[in-house]
Amino acid sequence: MKQLADSGFQARPPAHGPWVMAQTWEHLLFAHWPVAVEELSKIVPGQLEVDMIDGSGWIGVVPFGISALHVRGFPPIPGLAAFPEINVRTYVTVGGEPGVYFFSLDAANALAVAAARLTYLLPYYHARMSQRFVDGSVTYSSDRRPPVREPVVFEARYWPTGPVFNAEPGSLEFGLTERYCLYSVDRAGRVYRARIDHDPWPLQVAAARFGSNSMAQPTGVKLPNQEPLLHYAERQNVRVWPIRRVRGERQ
Repeated sequence: MKQLADSGFQARPPAHGPWVMAQTWEHLLFAHWPVAVEELSKIVPGQLEVDMIDGSGWIGVVPFGISALHVRGFPPIPGLAAFPEINVRTYVTVGGEPGVYFFSLDAANALAVAAARLTYLLPYYHARMSQRFVDGSVTYSSDRRPPVREPVVFEARYWPTGPVFNAEPGSLEFGLTERYCLYSVDRAGRVYRARIDHDPWPLQVAAARFGSNSMAQPTGVKLPNQEPLLHYAERQNVRVWPIRRVRGERQ
C-alpha cells in the first residue's frame, strides 16, 4: 500500500506531447467513503498500488455533467458534447505517480461510452441519467441500462455549504481530488496511463440527501454505514492526453 502524506505527491507532473481532448465538468460532487486498503486490494489489479490517505483507502462516487466535449482541432458537436456522467473510483500509485483507478463510469451518451471503452480501456456503461440545477442545488439520477445483472442506480440532491477553497498539499482533500492521471489495465495485465490536466479544484464543503445508491455494489465492497465526506465543485476545464503503456512497474 502507498501512504500519501507530505512527500512528492504535491507535484503536478507535466504532460508531454499534445493533448487530444478537452471538456468541462460542471456541478460535480465528490462523495467519499473510507474503505480498508486490504479490501480494495482484493478488487484492484495487482499491478496497481492502492493508496492509503489519512490512514484509509477510499471509494469515491462522483456525479457531474460534461459540456463542451471536443477533440483537439475540432469544435464541440451538437448533441454529443454535453451529457451527465458518474464514476466510481479509488486511488492508486504506479511508478511513484498517484492517479485514479475507475471501477465503473456511467454516461448518458452511448457514443461516448463506446469510444471511451475502445480508446481508454475504461469500464464505461450506458445509463439513463438526468442532472438539474435548481435554486442552488443539483438533483441527479442515474440508472444503468441493460444488460446488467442487478440494478445500478444513483439518486441524490446535493449542494455546496461553504466558501470556495483549494485543498492544501498533504491534506485529505488534496489526496482525494488533485489527481492528474488515470490508470487502466488490459486483459493481458498491461498498465496504461492517461494524463489529465486542470487547475486546482475549486472545492466547497457540501451536503447531500441520497435516495438510492447502488453504484459501488458491483465491486463487491460494501460502503460503510456512515455519512460520506462531501465536496462540491462548480466548474472545471479539463484537457486529456492519450493513453500510454506504463512499462516496468509491477507487471
